[in-house]
Amino acid sequence: MRVSHFYLALIFLVFSSCQSDRAQKRAEKNNYVASNEEVFQGMGLLGDSLITSVDSVSQGEQIKKLHEAEAEFDENPNLDNLIWIGRREGYLARYDLAIRTFSKAIKEYPKAFEPLRHRGHRYISTREFDNAIADFVKAVDLMKGTDLKIEQDGMPNKLNIPLSNVQFNVWYHLGLAYYLKGDWENALEAYKNCLTVSDNDDLIIATLDWYYMTLVKLGRKDEALKIIESVNPKMTIIENDAYFKRILMYQGRLSPESLLNVKSGKTDQSLQYVTQGYGLGNHYLAKGDTVMAITVFENVLKSGNWSAFGYIASEMELSKLAK
Repeated sequence: MRVSHFYLALIFLVFSSCQSDRAQKRAEKNNYVASNEEVFQGMGLLGDSLITSVDSVSQGEQIKKLHEAEAEFDENPNLDNLIWIGRREGYLARYDLAIRTFSKAIKEYPKAFEPLRHRGHRYISTREFDNAIADFVKAVDLMKGTDLKIEQDGMPNKLNIPLSNVQFNVWYHLGLAYYLKGDWENALEAYKNCLTVSDNDDLIIATLDWYYMTLVKLGRKDEALKIIESVNPKMTIIENDAYFKRILMYQGRLSPESLLNVKSGKTDQSLQYVTQGYGLGNHYLAKGDTVMAITVFENVLKSGNWSAFGYIASEMELSKLAK
């Protein structure tokens, strides 16, 4: 009897050790979970270091979801579950880890366009625009002829309804990468293609906003105003309210100053301010009011939300103006 107990205890210890080893490997892979150390992510367009420091208290729920994603992958190591690990790493602003995870997915699933879409996005976050463009261009080639694929939300909107599709996200982010490089012609072509896969008001609004700004950059203001003529206050907007307000401002339906009146109770207040702020600054810039444009862009940067597209675009504008 003692012998059987001994073997049972031994089996238990081995099992516990395996579980512990697995947990330890995850902890080593995602060392930010155990400590709040600062991790370098890249260089901003104005020469600032982009630093991530994960707060284990305020971001505890996101850390938990990352661990859950890792556990899902342990149980079922497929492409979708691997991508979810990278997405969860990205939501914690550990873009270095996210890019590594998506690179693993790209290597293991070379015919899949989904991990290219996600890695390209995180290359934009770290200001590696050429790498982002290369990923999106390859994704465009791989997704030719495919049906639109709904992309599940990692950070759901207020109605918990996924609105975007992977094809939209490829074209949208490709246009953005070109835009941030100042390659207006290629950005315009990407947004034209993006409109063809924008199948609800939220996606249409997001695409038209950047499409409009790209045309303005090219000096085609009349054409820019024409492409937003169909936008009206009665449209059903669930999550892209900031872009919606920017377009209403371009149309003259909202005053420029109203874009900075972001409700303090909104959980995404900083992102709203950054998004609307860039649109406002760019509006002043297009009108030739460089002083006001610089003031707004600098205020956007004070938000500290350095991975937001409006922040990166404000960096880009200030960098160009400095030259």
